[in-house]
Amino acid sequence: MGMRILVVEDEEALSELLVYNLSRAGHAVRVAGDGEEALLAIDEEQPDLVLLDWMLPSVSGIEVARRLRARTATRAIPIIILSARAAEEDRVRGLETGADDYLTKPFSMAELQARIRAVLRRVQPGLAGSVAVFGDIVLDRETRRIRRGSREVHLGPTEYRLLDVLIQRPGRVFSREQLLDRVWGSDVYVETRTVDVHVGRLRKALNRKGERDPIRTVRGAGYALDDTYPARVGSGGGAGGTGD
Repeated sequence: MGMRILVVEDEEALSELLVYNLSRAGHAVRVAGDGEEALLAIDEEQPDLVLLDWMLPSVSGIEVARRLRARTATRAIPIIILSARAAEEDRVRGLETGADDYLTKPFSMAELQARIRAVLRRVQPGLAGSVAVFGDIVLDRETRRIRRGSREVHLGPTEYRLLDVLIQRPGRVFSREQLLDRVWGSDVYVETRTVDVHVGRLRKALNRKGERDPIRTVRGAGYALDDTYPARVGSGGGAGGTGD
């Protein structure tokens, strides 16, 4: 399955080679020529993987990795550093800064592809089979599409992230503060009431007349996907569920 890969590389010949080979492998590839451009690109659309050169103009690759790991919203993005710096202390520094792997230049595309697969198996096991299923709700992280039964559900980016958090742990009650941290990030100030607003939007998008609400409100605690919901799908039980 193809992924969204951000290549952060200021050597034009190498970036073109990476784009060509990764695109042929079925990935959607975007290029950033320096650290500042990379950070802006990640804010616009979060990639599934970052290939990050160490020696970059404006902001170094090490600093980009540090900033990504410091932010809740981006700290889980897999990073592979590509660098001509082959000394052990450089590799250690790159990994300790937050990179998931470190590949020294020059390298073969076969090795890079193998490293990519290994990193994704290790840090994002769900991406290899990126479809999450809860009852009749299907969330595909590759395409960012959601279906309920036979219909497609259209969500905004915040509602999508909310559902993705909830669907990972059906039955677990997430407090508003936990959802704020996982969806918006700890470095952004958002009123807790904002969570209620977006949960309401998520419910509106997911539920049609006659469909049971899969989201359970736990008064004074937060929200959860109702872990009794899958067993009741299609059982002829009542619609609705717990509301705000």
